[in-house]
Amino acid sequence: MAQIDDKAAISSVIADYFQALYVGDSALFAAIFHPMARLYTVPKDQPDGSVTVIEIPDYLRIVANRAAPAASKAPRDEQILSIDIPTPTTAHVRVRERFFDRMFTDELVLVKAGDDWKIVSKVWDFELIAD
Repeated sequence: MAQIDDKAAISSVIADYFQALYVGDSALFAAIFHPMARLYTVPKDQPDGSVTVIEIPDYLRIVANRAAPAASKAPRDEQILSIDIPTPTTAHVRVRERFFDRMFTDELVLVKAGDDWKIVSKVWDFELIAD
């Protein structure tokens, strides 16, 4: 029964994640990410394949200062591809979501501290969408 409750709680975090992305809500991101979370990607314009690491305070500033898809009524397309809960305190979630002309695949790692699930790691890549 606990895993069913955890899956529902994690799904709720992911619903907030999708909402925060679409409307550009840095406060909502701050609520669902652990304050020590890190985000990772290899930018497509990095010929050497260098990994970019972003700390959550920096990411919140990025979100607060960029255009949000909701502002221009951009199409919204998002889905949870998988939720894996291997232990009572760890989970891995794979999601896909549209952000303007890009379709992102995000690998999210969550930890449960007390009763709350928080995202502690995000790794992403994207494909351009041809409309």
